Amino acid sequence: MDDRELIQRINTLVDEEHHLYERGSDGLDTTERARLESLEIALDQCWDLLRQRRARRRAGLDPDDADLRDATTVERYQQ
Repeated sequence: MDDRELIQRINTLVDEEHHLYERGSDGLDTTERARLESLEIALDQCWDLLRQRRARRRAGLDPDDADLRDATTVERYQQ
């Protein structure tokens, strides 16, 4: 996935996340709350991959060698 596709994926996930947030956390059923959680994880993974690609490019390395990290790894990052 190149940067353009990755940014498009991020935008799609953000749109869906915003749609669920607009409904309010109290108004979400169990399935929607689970979907919201999976969206947050997928967004963290996508942002991480985009950062990796940009860092590799700045370092003169091939951005296509960046790998999508698993959810456990990206969820342990401190903000």
